[in-house]
Amino acid sequence: MSADPVRVVNRLVDRRPTISGAQIVAHLVPPRQFVSATIDSYRPDPDYVSQTEAVEAVDVFSAVWTAGPSGGFFRRKRTPAALPGIYFDGGFGVGKTHLLAALWHRAPGRKYFGTFIEYTALVGALGYADTIHLLRGASLVCIDEFELDDPGDTRLMSRLLSELVHSGTRIAATSNTPPNALGEGRFAAVDFLREIDALAAKFTTIRIDGLDYRRRTVAGHAGTVPDGDIEDAIGAVGGTTTIDDFDEVVEHLATVHPSRYVTLVEGLAAVAFRHVRQFTSQTDALRFVAFVDRLYDAQVRIIATGLPLDEVFAEDMLAGGYRKKYLRAMSRLIALTSSD
Repeated sequence: MSADPVRVVNRLVDRRPTISGAQIVAHLVPPRQFVSATIDSYRPDPDYVSQTEAVEAVDVFSAVWTAGPSGGFFRRKRTPAALPGIYFDGGFGVGKTHLLAALWHRAPGRKYFGTFIEYTALVGALGYADTIHLLRGASLVCIDEFELDDPGDTRLMSRLLSELVHSGTRIAATSNTPPNALGEGRFAAVDFLREIDALAAKFTTIRIDGLDYRRRTVAGHAGTVPDGDIEDAIGAVGGTTTIDDFDEVVEHLATVHPSRYVTLVEGLAAVAFRHVRQFTSQTDALRFVAFVDRLYDAQVRIIATGLPLDEVFAEDMLAGGYRKKYLRAMSRLIALTSSD
């Protein structure tokens, strides 16, 4: 007897994820779509020279792991390239995470790759001292989506990274644009360095300009299906799938810490939402952005009825300080609802 290729989990809201310190550590590797990311697989846009320059910066930064002790690199005077930290500044969809993952793959020995939320959750699960003990001695710690809009957690991470740098660990980071920075990343570098002032002198800032690479191949709106066709759309995906009312998912996300969203979507091939509508609460919208990031990392397909998901953020939200986050989420929602 052949097994049904679709095993539907009744509802996403029935999932009550927990996450331990050990589970967080196990997830401190690049997301699924970047497990084989390399410098060679990064495709710089020829219209933006900064993308090629970013590739060169990764080569220089990683040279400390490949150059011999008698190489010219170590005989040169100290230059920005020799600094122990590197920060990728730029808009969404220009390949910052790809470059971060490529750098992680080049690093030798023990190394970690996670989002800002995962590292702060690790401190919450293990405590500050035990987190330092765990990470100390790593060749590289990568922080994707460094959150500049949470002053307390930003200071915590600045202190933690300072200790790691002093112990010889190298740091690489990307960042979200902070509140009130409406320039699509143009002010992110300044704010990043200000907020981690104890570390600022140890970071080389690499500006990456360009267009959202997802829009190069995917255009238009997020895909939708008629409400009556959602079961058939689920059946066409295969694998474990959930189906929920959109409002119930939004309510459920409020009961789950964002650090647990990674386990909330673990093992899913697709999630389906009925009756998608526009957000009226910015708090709900930002939680959904964090959830979309984890769906994207895990490459979980989205099937939806109602309003196209790239239209769920109201105009006043898109005009505010979190504009860049919303635009990134919209781009990812278009990609995840695409049938290509």
